[in-house]
Amino acid sequence: MKLSGRTVLITGASAGIGAACARAFAAEGARLLLCARRAERLQELADKLRGAGHDVLAVELDVRDGAAVAATLGGLPAEWSAIDVLVNNAGLGRGLDKLWEGSPVDWDEMVDTNVKGLLYVTRAVVPGMAERGHGHVINLGSVAGHEVYPGGAVYCATKHAVGAITRGLRMDVLGTGIRVSTVDPGMVETEFSVVRFHGDQDRANNVYRNMSPLTADDIAETVVWVASRPAHVNIDEVIIKPTDQASATMVHRKG
Repeated sequence: MKLSGRTVLITGASAGIGAACARAFAAEGARLLLCARRAERLQELADKLRGAGHDVLAVELDVRDGAAVAATLGGLPAEWSAIDVLVNNAGLGRGLDKLWEGSPVDWDEMVDTNVKGLLYVTRAVVPGMAERGHGHVINLGSVAGHEVYPGGAVYCATKHAVGAITRGLRMDVLGTGIRVSTVDPGMVETEFSVVRFHGDQDRANNVYRNMSPLTADDIAETVVWVASRPAHVNIDEVIIKPTDQASATMVHRKG
């Protein structure tokens, strides 16, 4: 499917995979509706894309706030309300502690963002897609949605939930013309580990020590490929890992 002129909504677009997706869809000529909590960084990205001649609307939005999601997406200008592709990218990991030693605050943030936030945005966008008879929901999952690893019980649970929601939504929209996909990355060097370890840059750097991780652009390229298949083709699921990673916990490190 040609993406030129299509309206693409990307959550968590201020950095990392979300920002890379914005750039990749822009390169295909898509119109970009970008949402994120960090308004300053989001606006900086939007300004750069506009400066390159792309059509962009940047909206400050915390997907954890269900009322704000409904009001913001329900109150879009008419020319932005017909969303063709939704990229549910907003998400995060917090901590790597044993379950009984974990922080309930961290749990809430992961569940509220990775699961409830995805649900709120999907609920706000999909009715319009169904009414128009076409659309594509692409959820950013993780290899953590297929495996569980020590210290990752809650994060893995949220990504397993994303997988279940994706499969269930695909069943619910059958016959509407809407496609539903998930792209599930392994190790990608973004701000993910810095966020997970609450700003501990040294610990985050150690995650990618002596191996070649994926980049945000690798994932964005895959998301755009999924979105650009012909309308009769639905890519259900893509699992993408670096060559140096065989599973969530098996990583080849050089030296």
